[in-house]
Amino acid sequence: MTSDTTQTEPVAEKTETDPERLRDLIAGARVVLWDFDGPICRLFARHSAERVAADLVEWLEGRGLHGLLTEAERESLDPHVVLRAVDRRHPGSDLVDELEERLTQEELRAASSAMPTAYADPLIRTWTAVGARLAITTNNSPRIVRTYLAGRGLLSCFAPHIYGRTQDLHHLKPDPHCLNRALNAIGAAPSAALMIGDTPSDLEAAQRAAVPFLGYARNDRKAKLLREAGAEVVVESLEPLLTLLRG
Repeated sequence: MTSDTTQTEPVAEKTETDPERLRDLIAGARVVLWDFDGPICRLFARHSAERVAADLVEWLEGRGLHGLLTEAERESLDPHVVLRAVDRRHPGSDLVDELEERLTQEELRAASSAMPTAYADPLIRTWTAVGARLAITTNNSPRIVRTYLAGRGLLSCFAPHIYGRTQDLHHLKPDPHCLNRALNAIGAAPSAALMIGDTPSDLEAAQRAAVPFLGYARNDRKAKLLREAGAEVVVESLEPLLTLLRG
């Protein structure tokens, strides 16, 4: 999980400083599918996702369900890993519904202190102004996405195309379900779209939906994970996209 700049610097130079690679992606994008937590904001910037995951584990253990999770799942520090693990073992149960609602409430609390990703707001407004259709395709609750976007004055750039976590948790990314929902609702071919995401699961979902992918990585560790997963274009800032659109 640590960064390896020796191995990744040549790729970073190619993907971040070659405007033709970015220009080609942007030029073909009539629809832009955004992951939420990462490319648009850091949802848990001041409200630790690790703490949320630990709280979910503690809640399960308080109900006598310590053995429901493997050691790796308990130590994952990712609330979505915990949620998916419980859903695999008790799909469609009241237990899963209650756990999902607890996670949604934690996300709603986090939304009030989420940190906007640099250049995301003007990039969203500019892309909308030049005629692109935008949609959110995320594993987060659509309720918190709407709350955050409304607070930033961005909801009209996306609504009604906000596709997030549903009760069918097997449809979470890397399943391409939310991407396909967005494309079908907008009436766009996958080749006319672009997915912006910051995790290997975003990349896999885009690949399975046949949608071109642009990786956003706020640090070397995330950039390394994306490139190792096969992402061909990764940027560590959204500024080059904004510059190209305005140019």
